[in-house]
Amino acid sequence: MKLRKAMMMIFLAAVLMTTGTAFGADVTAAIDVNSAYVWRGMTFNDGVVVQPSLDVAKGGFGLNVWGNLDVDDYDDTLDTGEFSEIDLTMTYAHEFGPVGMTGGYIEYLFPTTDKGGAEGTREIFLDAALEPMESFSVGVTTYYDIDEVEDYYVNVYVGYGFALDCGLGIDLGASAGYVGDDISADGDAGFNEYNVTMGLGYDINDMVSVSASLAYTDAIDDDVLKTDTNFYGGAGVAFAF
Repeated sequence: MKLRKAMMMIFLAAVLMTTGTAFGADVTAAIDVNSAYVWRGMTFNDGVVVQPSLDVAKGGFGLNVWGNLDVDDYDDTLDTGEFSEIDLTMTYAHEFGPVGMTGGYIEYLFPTTDKGGAEGTREIFLDAALEPMESFSVGVTTYYDIDEVEDYYVNVYVGYGFALDCGLGIDLGASAGYVGDDISADGDAGFNEYNVTMGLGYDINDMVSVSASLAYTDAIDDDVLKTDTNFYGGAGVAFAF
């Protein structure tokens, strides 16, 4: 049932992509190739993954479809060449003075493969961010799982972005996560992981851009999280319509 819902949402996104310009929506299709799939400090694959995505946005509303295709098998625990995850995200963003607020809903789907699949789940989230000085941002995002886990994850982050004269954009960021009891490895709420990231972006023209990224993640408290992958990175290309 959940996979059927995913296919319906993907079809809807495809329809929006083909008709988005007629309604004045911003549509972006992208594909990234990364050396690993790490999420909130947890390693889902320590080998190469391909992650396509589709974004449709208009008037503060947004729809995103994202997938993870495993190229490596993570010690024979995954099927290569298959999607192990599909995420469907709906958002609404609005500015309240200097604070930008974004709320949303995420549907996580883990398609069953020959290796077995996990149950999907759902989250709601609220992000609050502000820019205390030019090009520098700070914010906090609170997620709450309303389905399988029924617990929260909080992410606090800072970011700084600038562009070189050659047109190359550079984004630097750092973040830290805090998890509830049911997400923690030892059953007690605590600080989960910290992340340091660097991203590069370059607009080839008005429609095509390329990017590269490098990240480092590690556990803040080993009792709360056991890390498997620390350094990872990748490159991607995006097409705007």
